[in-house]
Amino acid sequence: MEYKYQLIILGSDVAEKHHILGRLMEKLKDLGLPKSILKIIDSNNITDEYLGNQPAFGLYFGDIEGDHKDLDICQKLIKDGTMILPIFFSSKEGAFGKEIPCILANQNGIQFKENELDRIANIILESFELLRSTRKIFISYRRNESTSIAIQLYEALESYNYDVFLDTHTIGKGEPFQDELWHRMTDCDVIVLLNTPKFLESHWCKEEFAEAGVKQIGLVQLVWPNHDIKNIDSSSHISYPMILKADDFVDNIFNNKDRSKLVDVIVEEVITKVESVRARNLASRQDNLITDFRNIAEQCGRVVTVQPEKFLTEDIDDTRIVYIPTIGIPQSTSCQSAEIRKELYRHDKVSVRLIYDDLRIRDKWLNHLDWLNDNFKKDIKTLKKQDFKTWLQQR
Repeated sequence: MEYKYQLIILGSDVAEKHHILGRLMEKLKDLGLPKSILKIIDSNNITDEYLGNQPAFGLYFGDIEGDHKDLDICQKLIKDGTMILPIFFSSKEGAFGKEIPCILANQNGIQFKENELDRIANIILESFELLRSTRKIFISYRRNESTSIAIQLYEALESYNYDVFLDTHTIGKGEPFQDELWHRMTDCDVIVLLNTPKFLESHWCKEEFAEAGVKQIGLVQLVWPNHDIKNIDSSSHISYPMILKADDFVDNIFNNKDRSKLVDVIVEEVITKVESVRARNLASRQDNLITDFRNIAEQCGRVVTVQPEKFLTEDIDDTRIVYIPTIGIPQSTSCQSAEIRKELYRHDKVSVRLIYDDLRIRDKWLNHLDWLNDNFKKDIKTLKKQDFKTWLQQR
């Protein structure tokens, strides 16, 4: 039986669903995944196509007149434990309650807007474990130039359910400051860089930028008015500059570290850009990890195969070893996801290794992951980059 991710489209037959599906297909392309791994199901073919033992996610499109459809299907999916995202359209007070049926009243919904397309597509990918569900952002800035805007973006991104790193708000008392900063940067999806005129005059800001290059972390750069972006070489990054003008700041104040604020429309644009960059950057880092592992495997005379779903396999005797590229710091949820997706690996006996880049991850975490390897499941373990060659030379 072929493993598929089932996207179930319910509710009103509206044009907006085609916009969402189009953006979702773009995201799959960005991730280097074939469109064939996704099965689109609607109320007309759900009886024949839906499989309860394969991953599923539902979109329910509301009706502005309150004509609710597919309620019996919603009830069945909820009983199966399938998440359904309600999408409504009107901005009027009470629109969600009118457009979305009561059976979905306890689900968090999203009002459809063009600038929410990336967010909706990413939510679908997260539900299928094709895009990690942790949404981690790192804000890089110079304190004596842009503190107030760093705090403004921290609060705005947090309100969109991002886990945001801001040095003054995130590092706990007694933690080694620089070690924790590098650790958190390693685990982020995108860096929002406030490119002020003297950003690179700060030693630590320059170090953060260099570290982003080494780790190949994508940048959303906010370039201050009258500042030449050429003084930052972004050729090695997935980098998206936003050139700011004076009137992008409240009252045209852009050079006061304590009083400057971005206007709301620019803040919204930053959030949209971060959402757009996220999948592409994670895919790029995943590809780099796969390439590094394959090159070392070839040097060691091992034959590994890249599967369409972006993991690697190696068959030894009666066991299939599956190598899953893991961006950032492997978590227990990463292991759980690997266990849930066992059917995807197409073999009776499977051993899983979550491969990851351990550069700049704090020693206490690396020691913890080593301890888990020694004390828990033998068939799902982590494998850090510095140990790739040692592991691959064992056989």
